Amino acid sequence: RPCYLPLSLPATAPSLQSQTMARPSLPTPPPVKEPQTVAAKSGTTVDALPVDSLRNILRRLSLADLLRAALACHRWRRVAARCIPRTAPLLGYFFHPTATGLPAPLHSQSKEIDTPAVFAPLDASSPNLSLDFAPGASRYVLHDCHQGLLLLEPFASLPKGTIPRFLVLDPATRRRVLLPPPPRDTVPDDHRWRRSRYYVGSALLSRAHPSKLCFEVVCFAIDGGRPRVWVASVDDGRCSWRAHPRTMELEVDFDPWLFEGRCVHAAGKIYWHICNSYRMLVLDPATLHLSYLLAPAVLSDHFCTYRVGETPEDGRLCLLAVGSRSRQLQLWVRAEARGSDNGWFLEREMLNMRVVWDAVPGLPNDLAHRIFSVWPSDMDAGRTGKVFIRTIGYGRYSLHLDTAKIEPLHTKHGKEYGHPIYAYFLAWPPAFLAPE
Repeated sequence: RPCYLPLSLPATAPSLQSQTMARPSLPTPPPVKEPQTVAAKSGTTVDALPVDSLRNILRRLSLADLLRAALACHRWRRVAARCIPRTAPLLGYFFHPTATGLPAPLHSQSKEIDTPAVFAPLDASSPNLSLDFAPGASRYVLHDCHQGLLLLEPFASLPKGTIPRFLVLDPATRRRVLLPPPPRDTVPDDHRWRRSRYYVGSALLSRAHPSKLCFEVVCFAIDGGRPRVWVASVDDGRCSWRAHPRTMELEVDFDPWLFEGRCVHAAGKIYWHICNSYRMLVLDPATLHLSYLLAPAVLSDHFCTYRVGETPEDGRLCLLAVGSRSRQLQLWVRAEARGSDNGWFLEREMLNMRVVWDAVPGLPNDLAHRIFSVWPSDMDAGRTGKVFIRTIGYGRYSLHLDTAKIEPLHTKHGKEYGHPIYAYFLAWPPAFLAPE
């Protein structure tokens, strides 16, 4: 049997251990340290910012970024609520696209609307709103836009004394409600006025809270030569009607057909123009009192075209008119003082209408044809300093009163912006920042 003996090294050979110990030792490299932020070194985070510092940061954000920051946490929401602007942001415009051409007669204004209402965003940062959440909206026509709501009336023609069903939409939250017409017993002696009643128009009166679909709609009709106001109150889908007595101090001594059915919200009140008239109808939303407001006498003497609106700078009540002789665009502001003309002052005269006529492509040089075919239809309710120009067969335009810049208003499908053009403001403040 083989015998295995341990291997012994020569006495003169150094051991492995001694060889290892004889080598020079290399320095051990220090461990790699991860980079640390200032917050990690100090042990603080963004939550340690004082309220004043956080408020100064949030105030420098754009409106869209400010609303996103408000959703971060409860603390940021409370601070952001103090930084939001007081005025509602303009998101864009709602209108009915129409084909360029001759408008329909005034007796059938709704027939010039051949497409449902669409939305044109103000810029790339604005949301692209749509009415596709309300399939029946294509059978209705825009009549008002106020506090983030749209008011629509049926497209189909109704008897002149019938108050229609109203469709109210909230495009931002995609909610809708269809209002029934007022019951016949809303007016105790309704049988006396039913045959002579002439329905004129409607408007959005108020809104309770942006998080709820609670609002009021007002409409008025002429009963026996006197205007009467109806109010529909809606609370989360439940609608109730009430009728006010006739306004006996006001007499409608002209054909009610001359009333424009669409209203204008300006300086806290609601206005209805009257065609070829020296006055307009005014509704005070606080008291629901109707009254007439006279235009400047110099305008009424020459049957000048004027439109009520708000000044872009401070929101004062104003009139945009075209001088019958000078053809200058004029801006009249409301001011009860000595030297006023029925309570109006001519603040400034702007560019001549000849500048507008020359900028419209294809418009003939005949003066009478130019006066008849091109006119200012409305002031921009978005208070951008622009005026909307309407034409007969030559397109739709916007005119900036300060820069005299004229821009065509047409959709990507080749249609023009219909009349009227409603500026859409977001219901303000947003629901998650509004107090209960």
